Amino acid sequence: MARTKEFDPEVALQAALELFWERGYEATSMSDLVGHLGIGRASLYATFGGKHDLYLKALRRYVENRDPSPVEMLSQPGPALPAVRALIEFYAEDAIRDRRRRGCMIVNAAAELLPGDERVAGIVDANWTGLETALTSALIRGRAQGELPGDRDPVALARFLLVFLQGLRLVSKGQPDPARLRDAAAQALAILN
Repeated sequence: MARTKEFDPEVALQAALELFWERGYEATSMSDLVGHLGIGRASLYATFGGKHDLYLKALRRYVENRDPSPVEMLSQPGPALPAVRALIEFYAEDAIRDRRRRGCMIVNAAAELLPGDERVAGIVDANWTGLETALTSALIRGRAQGELPGDRDPVALARFLLVFLQGLRLVSKGQPDPARLRDAAAQALAILN
């Protein structure tokens, strides 16, 4: 007779996500995971695979459960530029409020594991491509609605904003000077005028 699981895999996955987000992949050992999740090593392997498999699942969960979802923020009907501006302001203020200085788990994964980890690279690239596509779509819509001057290149502008937003997240992991982050966000907002 098969044993039933004595833990909730969804709760354990969320706990693993929090630990990886706090410490990073390399600094989180299997012993750390076993202790933090409160489950046996054999159960962890049987449910999630090895440490790397668990990390990939946690990284995917992080992407899927972003609240608010940047793509959803940019995809709302109506004027497009207010949504782009709101996203920039959200990233800046969220970085300022991040007292634990965890940053963005996607940015952390890129900084720690790329270019050497192809599976992490796939998740990071899909996330950044999705955000760039959503920004491009919003900016194209904004240009079509007369919110953005017709001579602006929505693709190039979206790429700039993607790089800016990810850089903002990385800078916030250091000493997140609110004035520095707000001034940078103001400059990014200014290019939308």
